[in-house]
Amino acid sequence: MKQDSTRNSAYTVDCEDYVHVVKFNPFDSGDACSLIAYGGNNYVVVGTCRFQEEDAEVEGMQYKTLRTFHHGIRVDAIAWSPETRLDGLPPQIRFCTAASDRKLRLYTSDLQDKNEFKTFDGHSDYINDLVFAPKEGQEVASVSDDHTCRVWDLEGNEKAHFVLRSPGMSVCWHPEEPFKLMVAEKNGTIRFYDLVTQQAILSLECEQKPLMSADWCLKNNLKIGAVAGSDWLIWDITRSSYPQDKRPIHVDRARLFRWSRVNENLFATTGYPGKTNTQLLIHHLGHPQPILSGTAAVGSGLTWHRTLPLCAVGGDHKIFFWVSEM
Repeated sequence: MKQDSTRNSAYTVDCEDYVHVVKFNPFDSGDACSLIAYGGNNYVVVGTCRFQEEDAEVEGMQYKTLRTFHHGIRVDAIAWSPETRLDGLPPQIRFCTAASDRKLRLYTSDLQDKNEFKTFDGHSDYINDLVFAPKEGQEVASVSDDHTCRVWDLEGNEKAHFVLRSPGMSVCWHPEEPFKLMVAEKNGTIRFYDLVTQQAILSLECEQKPLMSADWCLKNNLKIGAVAGSDWLIWDITRSSYPQDKRPIHVDRARLFRWSRVNENLFATTGYPGKTNTQLLIHHLGHPQPILSGTAAVGSGLTWHRTLPLCAVGGDHKIFFWVSEM
């Protein structure tokens, strides 16, 4: 494995618009292709990807747009529903967005005539992250600069409301822990809430701020990762409320942290969108240095493929894809 190899992205997809956010579907949709959604200033585009790393008959990468959804306002975050299925008759695409007007929008489409969306009102400030309940997908959780985490049903009714002590930056719902929510706050605290009692049950501390992003490891639900200041931090929640491991990585400030979905030791971080370039780093816990470093012109968003060690970042009229080793 080459240490700190700087490289151009393996693949790129050209987009009609500036890409603010990009998200692979983390759930199995019953199709060999992977679903990907990206959002710009006015639209959400849903497409499928297939890579040569998973199919020898593909040269490089194949991308196909399935549908473009008019959004009418900048897209700030996207979450996929586990109810999305490409193998149904008809197929169903379901996702939720957060937009700069402080509203959530739930989209449901059969990719033909049925295209519905519902608006969820309630947040009084910018929404930073959202996620579907990972099993049945009947609820959505969101966190905001208004110092709340809210849980909604699919009609847009508020089912739970947690008051935070600072802006909510990330919210995660682990498929093995369907009755717990992880909420990361900008002040450096990560709390777990019991959705049955609606009480906080555990908290972790960064001891530094601002915490910008945190993630709950899919492959090991005892591992939490985050970026705060210019460092990445990792916790084992059975051992301590303070990080087991931390390292300074980005010269300016770190912006996003995402665990790989295929390896509990692999994760990616991005630096703050600079005036020209955003730095992407892929890290492996067995290696002192990042195993891959890349840059994207004014990049934003960060997402891992469901079954490959491959991640994507949005940028100026492009999506960039990098492949790492396991």
